[in-house]
Amino acid sequence: MIDLTITPWREAAACVPVRDEVDFFPDKEDLAGIFRAKAICATCPVADACLSWAVETNQSEGVWGGHTAKERRRLRRTWLEEIRKAS
Repeated sequence: MIDLTITPWREAAACVPVRDEVDFFPDKEDLAGIFRAKAICATCPVADACLSWAVETNQSEGVWGGHTAKERRRLRRTWLEEIRKAS
């Protein structure tokens, strides 16, 4: 198990060793490319941290934490609605 208190999540990400082989910023029409990126994310020990960072910082491109930009927009809307309701 990776101790994330010592290793920053980006260094522990499953995509690090395959960044030259897998495009994590495929065109939205490139379903095969999206599938390849998501398959790597599915094995990642820090996918949740990656996804949280991408949603919080409103990343508009690429596959982060196993989610496309469109999927993250939906998550972000829900997250912002929850924050507004809690306020």
